Amino acid sequence: MPVEKSSIAELLQLASVLDGVSDTPRLDLEVLLCHVLDKPRSYLFTWPEKMLEPKMVEQFNDLLQRRAHGEPIAHLTETKEFWSLSLAVNATTLIPRPDTELLVETALNLLDKSTAHILDLGTGTGAIALALASERPNWKIIAVDSVSEAVFLAEKNRQRLDLRNVHLLQSHWFTEISRQKFDLIVTNPPYIDAGDPHLNEGDVRFEPDSALVSGNNGLADIELIISGAKDYLIDGGWLLIEHGYLQAEAVHAQLMNEGYSQVSTRRDIAGHPRLTLACLKCLV
Repeated sequence: MPVEKSSIAELLQLASVLDGVSDTPRLDLEVLLCHVLDKPRSYLFTWPEKMLEPKMVEQFNDLLQRRAHGEPIAHLTETKEFWSLSLAVNATTLIPRPDTELLVETALNLLDKSTAHILDLGTGTGAIALALASERPNWKIIAVDSVSEAVFLAEKNRQRLDLRNVHLLQSHWFTEISRQKFDLIVTNPPYIDAGDPHLNEGDVRFEPDSALVSGNNGLADIELIISGAKDYLIDGGWLLIEHGYLQAEAVHAQLMNEGYSQVSTRRDIAGHPRLTLACLKCLV
């Protein structure tokens, strides 16, 4: 059957399609409709009687059905907001989460320097590095990822945002980084155990295991980073690690075993221990 015209108001009545799939069905509907219209959300409420041509209705219905099958909104719109930045996203890496803004906030508050040398390990979309670069234009930031498609995506975001103080590089953690010293190393590495049932739920079903899963109960990559970072931090430099909410104690112990000091953990917006930071050779 040919698709007929529909009004914005009529299309916004379809939220029940997402019942049981999304916690915010109405918001999802609005975001998808704005994407199709290329308009802000305010447009939906200003012009509810606006009629969409059949081609737009068909595009909207296709996106709605994909969302009904669990596909993340960010993949459908190919964008995600992070730290007031609009980032291009795709299925080659993680979708930036609001919890990770804690890492950006902590880094900015921790390092009171007008100029600094920063390393972002496992950059994905470039979210952390680009957020820091947008706030501190005199910081020099190297951001790496082991997946070439992720590096390409992060570079696309860097160019579109015109943030010239970030350099992207393909590297498996430290392997392709020349010996140099950083004031701060930040990372949101894979930290989920391969047997974790959450891997079969929600958005993570559509994200690559390489960005999610790590060995040794999810701690293998974190342990490698903690050990390797000692060769790349200045004396008094800081390491910030995002981790699972049940891993704070293990990460704290590993940092202490490797000789770091001033180890502490910060909680995310839900109150879960999500970020642990530590200093290398800090004067107590």
